[in-house]
Amino acid sequence: MVRRHQALRTPLAAGLVGIIFALLLSAAIILVRLTLPDPGEASGDWFSDASRRRTVQTALGLIPFAGIFFLWFMGAVRARIGDAEDKFVATVFLGSGLLFVATLFGAAAAAGSLLAAAGASGAGSGPQLQSFGQHFTYGLLTTYSMRMAAVFTLSTSSIGHQLGVLPRWLSILGYLVALTLLFVTDSIAWSELVFPLWALVVSLHILVAGLRRRSASVSSA
Repeated sequence: MVRRHQALRTPLAAGLVGIIFALLLSAAIILVRLTLPDPGEASGDWFSDASRRRTVQTALGLIPFAGIFFLWFMGAVRARIGDAEDKFVATVFLGSGLLFVATLFGAAAAAGSLLAAAGASGAGSGPQLQSFGQHFTYGLLTTYSMRMAAVFTLSTSSIGHQLGVLPRWLSILGYLVALTLLFVTDSIAWSELVFPLWALVVSLHILVAGLRRRSASVSSA
């Protein structure tokens, strides 16, 4: 009875934490994109704008919580899959998810260090330090972090399709999102938002499916 009750609760937990992760990461990416200039653009001395610096700091404050909820999301999804998971794909799933969080935190640390260096110098850091910090931050965010997100999306879609956890259309959507993250994010601004949007869609599906199964189980009891 306890195991059955836990099986009913796991999809609900996966859906809820996934939704929170998607919202937090989307908000952080949007705030960073609106405030931190793209490395290919003329940045100007944006450090002197206190409101823009506070916006970046707000985004950086959201990222640790997004990473925490993502880890909970991974755990809930693995619990939902259970012992039927393919060990090879599951290892890729787990490794890519952990590397995604690590590189995401690295990008946040780089942006935070950039702000700290600007604050220490009073009126902002030099152009070379600004350029290095922006390239480093965006490199971690749009290249390394999103590549790991692509592998995570691909492995999750593969597992979900093989075990019937995800419908066919959602698995195909995951493959398309993975291709976008692999080949587009470092050249097209804002394209990294497809990852939290995909996580939101998957979480909503898991949540709705879990509620339906729970309602059917209560009705049959």
